[in-house]
This record gives sequence, C-alpha cells and structure tokens, in this order.
Amino acid sequence: MRDRGLSGKKTLITGAASGIGRATALAAARKGARLVLTDVNADGLDATVEEVRSGGGVVEFAQAFDISDYDAVTGFAKQVHELLGPLDVVMNIAGVSTWGTVENLEHRHWKRMVDVNLMGPIHVIENFIPPMIEAKHGGALVNVSSSAGLMAFPWHAAYSASKFGLRGVSEVLRFDLARHDISVHLVVPGAVDTPLVQTVDVVGVDRDDPRIQAWINRFRRHAKSADDVANSILRGVEKGTFLIHTQFDIRFGYWWARKFAWPYEFAMRRANDLFTTFLPREERERADTRG
Repeated sequence: MRDRGLSGKKTLITGAASGIGRATALAAARKGARLVLTDVNADGLDATVEEVRSGGGVVEFAQAFDISDYDAVTGFAKQVHELLGPLDVVMNIAGVSTWGTVENLEHRHWKRMVDVNLMGPIHVIENFIPPMIEAKHGGALVNVSSSAGLMAFPWHAAYSASKFGLRGVSEVLRFDLARHDISVHLVVPGAVDTPLVQTVDVVGVDRDDPRIQAWINRFRRHAKSADDVANSILRGVEKGTFLIHTQFDIRFGYWWARKFAWPYEFAMRRANDLFTTFLPREERERADTRG
C-alpha cells in the first residue's frame, strides 16, 4: 500500500501566511514534508518560511500571489514543476469570508467568495493534479471547505456558495482520482480561532455593537485552535479519511441534519430569526413585514 505519511513528500500548502495554513505548514514540516508554500500576504509568508527553516524544516519554494488569479497560479506551477517535478500532496487551505443577508450583500461580495474560495482551489487543481496523474506515483489532494459547506448557517449564502461548491468538487474527485491512487480529503472545520475571526466582513452590521462582540467572544471560547485543526488534517491524510471533521459538534450536527430534516429546518429558522435581531432597526422592521 502507498505510504500516506508526509516524510519526504513534496507538499503544496496555500494560505500559509496565517491561520490554518500556517499551522499546517509548521506541522507538516515537523513530519518531514518538503514544503511549497504560497499566500497573498508576502510578509506573513516570509515569516512562516523563516519559522519552518529555523525549526529545521524544509521549504523548497515559496511565492506570494493571489490564487484567484489563474495566470499567477499557472506561472507559479511552471516554476514549481521546473524545480521539483510533480508534487505528492496538494493542500488547498487559503480562503476568505464574508457574511450578510441577501439584501446587504453586493455583487463584489459574492464574486470574491467564489473567486478565492472556489476558483482559487480549482486553479490549483488544474495546474497541479494532472502532472501528478501523469507521474503515476499517487498522492493526496486536500480541500478545506467548512461546516458552512455542510449546513445552512444564517447569513452565510455567499460563503456557503463557495464552500458547498468546493465540497461538490471534492466528492466528485474522490472517485475520479481513486484510480490514480490520489486520495481526496475534504476538511470541514467548525469554529476555529484564527485572525479571520477578527477580520471577517459582516455586511450591514456594526462589528463594534456589544452584542456582536459578545458573539465573537463566545465563538472564540468555543473554537478550536489552528494547531488542533492542522493536526486533524494531517491525521486524516495519514489515515486516508475523506471527510475530515475537526470537532464533534459539527460531526454530530451534520449527522443530525441528514437524519432529522424537520428539526434541522426548525433550528435553522430560529437561528435566522435570532441573527435578524443584529440588523439595524429599519432592516429588522422590513424583515418583520414578510408574510
């Protein structure tokens, strides 16, 4: 059987400057992976590279660019393949988040979610998976979706559009790539305490509202650390697990939503009603006129 360990494996990680991507890069380096790293944040990427190397890890190549730019991904892939040949492991971790009700979301919000969270990984897949197939050495593809790619959380329409899409891509490729001995892994994190928590764009809401801050603090108390999530990802890859959960509540919630449709729908309606209380007064009044 193919060795699923990361030692000596040429491993691409996107989003490596911070959060889950950075934690996964550090954890993979400790396991002996030969890293290829990227992120849109050049300074953060340089800091990750420095930390990996200072700890004795190997970074074969690193470059900052936006994965939503197909030409940039293609140019990066060309350099990587000239230097290292086909990779062994590809991890799509980079992502952004915007929440809001449909009347508050603008076209640019929808487009950015899809461009970065869905088309970004697709650009990576287009450029790196076919050479892995041609090399006939097997490998692994990791796509980080979200619990919002499994369930219908309030205000997550644009974000879920991208994350449900990535889930669909992963489910198809799981079977498509099996004949090439390339395992596919779909990561569905719940609450994770990363810098994204403080920067997520909640459209139409005042983030300084004490109620919003209380929810953010509650989220952070409940959240897993990026290190915990990174360790879950690497364990899942080593075990050949397709759906990689990072916490029990999401695993249970997804099972519950599939088994008990009516209670799930009731809970989602109540959650939406609760979130509506965070809207400005005039928007709450418009919402209350429905029906």
